Amino acid sequence: MARGVVPMIHVPDVKAAAEWYRSIGFTVVETVEDDGVANWADLSFGSGRVMLSAGGQASSAERREADLYVYVDDVEELYGRLKDRADVVAHLDDTFYGHREFIIRDLNGFWVTFGQILA
Repeated sequence: MARGVVPMIHVPDVKAAAEWYRSIGFTVVETVEDDGVANWADLSFGSGRVMLSAGGQASSAERREADLYVYVDDVEELYGRLKDRADVVAHLDDTFYGHREFIIRDLNGFWVTFGQILA
């Protein structure tokens, strides 16, 4: 029986990407190095996980091949903390599907959406 799905995104610099995610509130659970260079990392945000793997490229394209969607308990508080520290793609807004969310772009161009289900 499956226990869960964890996305893995490929980045050019695992250490730099892990540090960026740590700076916005993720926890770096584990990293693996080869000859002193980080080539993989496991990150958590609440009960959510994401893995970073070496070999990817940064992109200036509007969208990447994958986005991350992170459910949070207090999207307004998080938006207040991140809006001046990150590249905001979409400011805090209520969606037609019943979420309040905002979108930022990480250092490699991946979108990270933080959302809260509206009651």
